Amino acid sequence: MIDPLFWLGLSLLLVAASLTAVLVAAIPALQELARAARSAEKLFDTLSRELPPTLISIRKTGMEITDLTDDVSEGVQSAGKVVKQVDQSLDSARKQAKNVQISTRSLVVGVKTAWKSFTRPKPARRVERLPIHEKPPLTLREREIKKGVGSRE
Repeated sequence: MIDPLFWLGLSLLLVAASLTAVLVAAIPALQELARAARSAEKLFDTLSRELPPTLISIRKTGMEITDLTDDVSEGVQSAGKVVKQVDQSLDSARKQAKNVQISTRSLVVGVKTAWKSFTRPKPARRVERLPIHEKPPLTLREREIKKGVGSRE
């Protein structure tokens, strides 16, 4: 067979060729990796410069929204109070209108009654006098006492 030294040399040659092929294939990948690392570094620099002011701005915006929400809810509560006051005023006006209506009706009825009273003809007055020896008729109470029915004691 062939000399072992030949096989060793051939093996070393194949290993060297393989390593060269791997390095040739790895160089573009490593270049892309370096380019991605530079891009990521630029991104992180930009984020470290831009992110804190943005976060502060977002925080301020949140506080402004909270203030506006408080103002709106105060306005709604104030409007609710105004609506209640208007409702109470309307109820009071209804009651007063009802009282005025009742008073007006009473006044009209009083005026009509007074007018009828003043315009009707007055009856002639007759005075009946009892003779001195006649007694006036007994009242209901006197009749009951006389019969004995009225005593309840």
